[in-house]
Formats: sequence, structure tokens, C-alpha cells
Amino acid sequence: MAQTVRWQKSSYSGGGDGNTCVEIADLDTHISIRDSKAPARATLTFPTAVFVPFIDAVKQNHTGQDLPT
Repeated sequence: MAQTVRWQKSSYSGGGDGNTCVEIADLDTHISIRDSKAPARATLTFPTAVFVPFIDAVKQNHTGQDLPT
């Protein structure tokens, strides 16, 4: 039986109508991310164990610091 995917919109979204953000689906073994403006397009999927380090790296890069090579 296929797993039902429940997408949750990010609590941080852009101005205007608030549709400038991502949606996250927390599944049994992985986390999926998609663009809320184009939900039918591709998703980015990570094993659960590497999702937090990925987000930490995105936050670090957003602050202007270099990502590890």
C-alpha cells in the first residue's frame, strides 16, 4: 500500500501572498522538499539522517559563510 504524503509549508515564506517557499514531507525513511509554487515538479529527497546537516549547511551559506568542500 502506498504511503500518504502530507506536505507542510515552511513557516518562513516570502512577502505578498506567502507562496514563495518550500514544502517538506517527513516520511518514514527520508525527508522530501519541493517548491510550493510548482508542487507537481521534481522533489529533492534526503535520508532522514542527513537532512539536518543539509539544513545547517544551507543556513551557513545563507549567512555568507563558505560551505565545506
